[in-house]
Amino acid sequence: MNRQGDFIWYELLTSDIDAAATFYADIVGWQVQDSGMPGMDYRLFVAPDGAMIGGLMAMPPEMPAPVWLGYVAVDDVDAAAADFIAAGGTQHMAPTTIPGVGRIAMLTDPQNAALYLMRSASDATSTVFQAADQATPGHFVWNQLMAPDLDRAIAFYVDRFGWRQEGSMPMGSFGDYKFLLCGDVAIGAAMGMVPGGQPGWQYSTHVADIDHAADRITAGGGTILQGPDQIPGGSYSIVATDPQGARFGLVGPRR
Repeated sequence: MNRQGDFIWYELLTSDIDAAATFYADIVGWQVQDSGMPGMDYRLFVAPDGAMIGGLMAMPPEMPAPVWLGYVAVDDVDAAAADFIAAGGTQHMAPTTIPGVGRIAMLTDPQNAALYLMRSASDATSTVFQAADQATPGHFVWNQLMAPDLDRAIAFYVDRFGWRQEGSMPMGSFGDYKFLLCGDVAIGAAMGMVPGGQPGWQYSTHVADIDHAADRITAGGGTILQGPDQIPGGSYSIVATDPQGARFGLVGPRR
């Protein structure tokens, strides 16, 4: 069973689902298959090991730009959503039950970073996210929050999900890069704003060869914003946007 605060699903909302499916299949090695959900075109990203790791769907007309969204496990979606709102968050989709999937709600935190809350219909533990030292290609390995008021943002999520903030890395004029843990697992980090950035979450996927992935991003019409840069542990990271404009990250070794 998933713990409160685990990232258990990821979803891309985009302006061109066919183009996005092709782009990520080439870079990350995901296969894309239809979910079989009646009445909607909802597709599934499948990692090379066969695990379903995320969803793909058309963005609603009112959404300003394509975006990746994460789903965080909670014990009670209705109570967690009410708590988000009471603490200054905004609800964009009220708690809703999807048969066979679970109960979900979509909200933004007080600094306008969006994510979903979810209570899965299944008691099986999600393997969508993997700790960086155990990661296999195609799985998500890092969840990074960018917020104007860093300490306030960290306190908000610690109070909501029971996360811990432990350790940091100096980033010069950008301040400290502060690590976030759920239980004993490092799930990501939080940082202040960078020039041109927007408050929100960025999700990184493990790839087998970071330089090959960088080449495929450019060839596929994406834009590399940063990297490849070496990170603690010896891997390399990339921050990029896909051809439709959704921001994403990659982490992997050099071959």
